[in-house]
Amino acid sequence: MNVTRAVIRSTGHYLPERVVPNAEFAQTLDTSDDWIVSRSGIERRHFAAEDEFTSDLAINAARAALDNAGLGANDIDAVIVATSTPDFTFPAVATQVQAGLGMRKGFAFDIQAVCAGFVFALANATGLIMAGQAKRVLVIGAETFSRIMDWTDRGTCVLFGDGAGAVILEAQAGTGANTDRGVLASDLNSDGQYRDLLYVDGGVSRTGTSGVLRMQGREVFRHAVEKLAATANTSLDSAGLQASDVDWVVPHQANLRIIRGTAQKLGLPMEKVVVTVQDHGNTSAASIPLALSVANAEGRFKQGDLIVTEAIGGGLSWGSVVLRW
Repeated sequence: MNVTRAVIRSTGHYLPERVVPNAEFAQTLDTSDDWIVSRSGIERRHFAAEDEFTSDLAINAARAALDNAGLGANDIDAVIVATSTPDFTFPAVATQVQAGLGMRKGFAFDIQAVCAGFVFALANATGLIMAGQAKRVLVIGAETFSRIMDWTDRGTCVLFGDGAGAVILEAQAGTGANTDRGVLASDLNSDGQYRDLLYVDGGVSRTGTSGVLRMQGREVFRHAVEKLAATANTSLDSAGLQASDVDWVVPHQANLRIIRGTAQKLGLPMEKVVVTVQDHGNTSAASIPLALSVANAEGRFKQGDLIVTEAIGGGLSWGSVVLRW
């Protein structure tokens, strides 16, 4: 049977120029490089310049993805940006990307599911392609989390960074079998009763301020490993596959201990896991597309590889996507 599949045509990413090593935090906080690395695996992260915004990061990542695909802006039908740190309350960052690329057709919108945002965006883009609403969708994760940090809270401010990653999803014909290239299955979840575990304490309607990030790290960790492994297995089941079929896991890059714990729960060796958290920190919705693009640029993926992506973030919101490269 002929089906339409949403296949990754290309990837691209962008990181701000400024690199912030752990040692920089030790100058103002009761912390050290050893303390940060032992608890998170993070060694450095990138921070956006004062005049550099989420839309700028997203546009740069998008241009890289277009260049890598040999496509122009008007070859794209839709732009979806996953972000929790938009330039403005509105309009959507995606519309600024559309304008910045010189794209004069199609549609653009943002998705807000915090660290799980890219997984949610990828699933939605796949739905648009399978429904015939779009043939090519530019899916971007972009964040400037450095703008919502409490610089006196050593438990959170050392964990996050800024960056952007992009993929171009393209409609291609498939057979309906799980050997097809493209997105094979997804699983999306939220449970709002856990809001207080990870949130920003400001907002337009409530305080009229942007606020800063608050997190109960131990509780988030406890939920993360269990929920990430479960959602990955659910997506694999939906595709008629199992963990032993997986070539690569590209997880949300929040914490090395969470990444290791999830791999162990899935029964997969760390050799099959793409890890970039040491260089980027937690870039929220940008972390999976960043990791995909970095690994792809290094030539680690080959056509036909089975890849699982999974993420959890504020909400709590979590999910996974299984795709064949």
